[in-house]
Amino acid sequence: MSSFRILRSLRMSAVVRDRPVHPLDYWTRSSSPKSWSPSLRRRLHGSQIQHHGNVTRPDPGTGIKLHFKDSKGNLLKTIEANEGDDVLSLAHEHDIDLEGACEGSVACSTCHVVLSPEHYDLVPEPSDDENDMLDMAFGLTDTSRLGCQVQITRVLDGMTATLPSATRNMFVDGKKPTHH
Repeated sequence: MSSFRILRSLRMSAVVRDRPVHPLDYWTRSSSPKSWSPSLRRRLHGSQIQHHGNVTRPDPGTGIKLHFKDSKGNLLKTIEANEGDDVLSLAHEHDIDLEGACEGSVACSTCHVVLSPEHYDLVPEPSDDENDMLDMAFGLTDTSRLGCQVQITRVLDGMTATLPSATRNMFVDGKKPTHH
């Protein structure tokens, strides 16, 4: 058991037994592995709180335009992106239904998009891992890519990412139900 879990469980048990626990208590192990005692004071080091999602979006008309279309070719949304953003993150940020089950770790094909042919050659070649995942994608085309791997650059201004009509999620689609 990790020391963090032990420390947390000790603090929780102390609270349950109505004993106040000072946040600076440092729990050290005595000679017996099962006994712990608050013997030393520990100075805690804190860092500033990191605010996730605090991305500054470009002013209207100054960003890189990216068009999202559904499988029938209907425009879903046109957004403006910063250089370095990836298609999957942008889709999630703008509530576009692009799954991304593996959260961008190139372990699934649920963020599969079809890029506009004129922009496909401007994107760097897919890695072997990406090609392996694309082989499992539903509705694969010559200009298919994983949205998590397409980084937006200035030359991609005006690119269209078309969502396929379905996705194939191997864990969910191939999962056999089990009794609990």
